[in-house]
Amino acid sequence: MNAFHPHLLDRRLGMARTGVWIVLGVMVMAFFRTQILGHGKYQLQSETNRLRPIPLPAPRGVIYDRNGRVLAENVPGYTVSLLPGPEANLRSTLAQIASIANIDSVEIERVLQRARRAPYQPALVLGDAPFRVVSALEERRVAIPGLLIQAEPKRYYPDTAVVAHLVGYVGEVTEVERTTRRFATVRLGGLVGKYGLEREYDDTLRGSEGIHFVEVSARGQMVREADAAANLAPVPGTDLHTTLDLDLQRYISRTFPAGQRGAVLALNPNTGEVLALYSAPGFDPNAFVGGISTSYWRSLNESAARPLLDRAIQARYPPGSTWKLAVAAMALKRGIVGPRSHMPIPCRGGLQYGNRFFRCWNAHGHGDLTLTEAIAQSCDVYFYQLGIKLGVTSLLEDANEWGFRGRTGIDLPDEISSEFPTGPEYYDRLYGPRRWTSAVALNLAIGQGENAQTLVQMVRLYQQLASDGRVRTPFVVRRAAAPGTSASLDLNPDQLAILRRAMIAVVEEGTARSGRLTGLQIAGKTGTAQNPHGADHGWFIGFAPAEKPEIVVGAIIEFAQHGTAAIPIVSRTIAHYLGLEETAATRMRVTVPTDSAPQPFQIPVLPDTLPPVIPVDSAVPRPPTR
Repeated sequence: MNAFHPHLLDRRLGMARTGVWIVLGVMVMAFFRTQILGHGKYQLQSETNRLRPIPLPAPRGVIYDRNGRVLAENVPGYTVSLLPGPEANLRSTLAQIASIANIDSVEIERVLQRARRAPYQPALVLGDAPFRVVSALEERRVAIPGLLIQAEPKRYYPDTAVVAHLVGYVGEVTEVERTTRRFATVRLGGLVGKYGLEREYDDTLRGSEGIHFVEVSARGQMVREADAAANLAPVPGTDLHTTLDLDLQRYISRTFPAGQRGAVLALNPNTGEVLALYSAPGFDPNAFVGGISTSYWRSLNESAARPLLDRAIQARYPPGSTWKLAVAAMALKRGIVGPRSHMPIPCRGGLQYGNRFFRCWNAHGHGDLTLTEAIAQSCDVYFYQLGIKLGVTSLLEDANEWGFRGRTGIDLPDEISSEFPTGPEYYDRLYGPRRWTSAVALNLAIGQGENAQTLVQMVRLYQQLASDGRVRTPFVVRRAAAPGTSASLDLNPDQLAILRRAMIAVVEEGTARSGRLTGLQIAGKTGTAQNPHGADHGWFIGFAPAEKPEIVVGAIIEFAQHGTAAIPIVSRTIAHYLGLEETAATRMRVTVPTDSAPQPFQIPVLPDTLPPVIPVDSAVPRPPTR
């Protein structure tokens, strides 16, 4: 007969009690850890599930011209985003709003890609939502989980294409940009400057984003806004005050030849302040706000006119005859010529040098000229001989010393360097040692050959000629002005006066006489740049009043055939800035083309007083133009 032994029963009861106490102890410890030790952690997790942080973009600083007119500002706008969630849910929600928000499959994939890159941030759907779209979505908010509509400051450019290249535009930061130190702190989806002043001074204009918390339901729908005390207000960016004269910029835009490509740059020669910088064709910077459309972006990039190119600082051209002032300055500095100096051979339409005939633009010739007359008539033959007198080495030394193969340092992004040979070894590499002669100086002396300059670089040269010969680095923002530099043309006041008188003669009786204005003396120089890809480009750079210059203006017009095409825009710009009557400027007319590309003509017979030629095995090569 079986029966439980009393001792065995007591032992089992004891084990049961022990087990119960152990379980209770574990539960108490778990509750203690959860409720006491882990209280902060789990409360944060709960709040995180309930509250979602929403970035609050900071208003960018306003950009003003020198007179307080607005170049770039902020206006009210709306963005449409989706709160973070599983990709399947986001895709379903996007399908719901596709027809309302007018987004296609490509845009849907772009939104999903944003969500993958930043899974804990709202995924931007529309960066600049029209009010009708916002209204339609608000009506359906209950049926669209995770919908977030925010009123945010939107960048606006009142003058659109007039200031596009100078002011630039903003856009969404890229992953590549975020790898740089400058944009490392910008969140994915944040806006940064992409071009012009917006990019150059992005650190100043951007400000600091804030954070706004919203409470969401278990389905991800926004229930209400969180306590305002938990939010972090954005810090607006700093305003930017520029040296630009918006009235002058608008005038240049109105008077620039319609349908043509080119650029105009105006400076104060005594300070380096940029008064106007215009490039044509332009583009609409407002189209980039909230995300540029694929079709417009493609049209900008595929256009043969390259509207995104700032032709004032990002395009090089042979300077043509505008370069003759640089050569004359070199010769004066070295004591090779004076204002009344003649060359050994008068101009009869060209110059025989070795076994090559170098033409003058005037097939009939200019005759025997002084330096002043040669500048006024832009005589190539005079400057061919002046180039020979200077010599290749001196030409290259002075051009490099004066910065003609570098950048000016203007406070705008992506300025390119000008091109010029570094020294004679350049020609050794190009043609081979002892396979070239000093004949290369002939091309360099008239602004052709291996010489390609930006408009800003050439205008800086004339800024020096219009002032005391010293360099003033061009600048657009007042506080960006660099301290005075010692770089100079090394010309004394008398030598500068010689060049100014010659440039006055260019306008009064020479190649730019169509630019004369009643009551105002303008000094300047035309130039025609040979273009191997089509019609020649036209230059004109001038300053006024000639006796005490207040403004220097340079213009380059592509495919203009000759320099006289650029005269009206420069003279009218100067007249407008100095407050002359409009009728005085409109009376100007372009005369018969002068200083243009060489034309075929009968080679004249020259005397036997030619300079010596270094013999070579083959014909003297003429360096290709660029």
